[in-house]
Amino acid sequence: MSDHESPVERVIQRFEIDRASPVPLWFQAAQHLEHAIEGGDLPPGTHFENEILLADRLGVSRPTMRRAFEHLVDKGLIVRRRGIGTRVVQPKVRRPLELTSLYDDLAGSGQQPTTSVLSFEIESAGAEVGDRLRIAEEDPVVRIERLRSARENPIAKMTNYLPADLVDFDADDLAGSGLYALLRRAGVHLHSATQTVGARSATSAEATLLGEPRGAALLTMQRETMDDTGRIVEYATHLYAASRYSFEIHLVRP
Repeated sequence: MSDHESPVERVIQRFEIDRASPVPLWFQAAQHLEHAIEGGDLPPGTHFENEILLADRLGVSRPTMRRAFEHLVDKGLIVRRRGIGTRVVQPKVRRPLELTSLYDDLAGSGQQPTTSVLSFEIESAGAEVGDRLRIAEEDPVVRIERLRSARENPIAKMTNYLPADLVDFDADDLAGSGLYALLRRAGVHLHSATQTVGARSATSAEATLLGEPRGAALLTMQRETMDDTGRIVEYATHLYAASRYSFEIHLVRP
């Protein structure tokens, strides 16, 4: 190893792509660079060469390299700016990542959660759900609809779509446990999620289900959850009664 090699060159030499692995190539590349950044092998300020050269040296395509970089940008580990290029920034403090379900949150705060399973069906993914889960339209998914209550007050109507091969539980299991706890029991290791929060008025049916007046304010949430292999394992769309539920977001100065 030459003393004149850059940190990026040294990190690249240690990368071995596994084309036989079910883990997507972009996620393999992203994880290797992420570990190098968080381990100090790629310190803040490290400059990456252009995308085409880096993709060639890692043995992946340019689109694969671009997606790996986008993942690192989303995690706040690198920045990409015209005229400056791609550089490592000061990494965030890393805490153990554990995605929790609403059931876990309510149980942990002593809110006595209960669940009514409204629907538990196997169906074809279709265009929208297939796109969200990154699977074919004809692939089977399990669609789960539940009403979640706390202290006997309904607070959320939850619809979740999961690839059918991940589901080894039934509606009875969901009545007494959180979805994520059941996924962990099945060996699914949750890694991260992308979540969008919004708001709208309740329809008559939604208001009746949630014990709210028609037109009441609802919080909406859509979530795509990824496991530690880079696979999307859940697409969720939830409705919350805004009078009894709120999202808390912790913000810090960059």
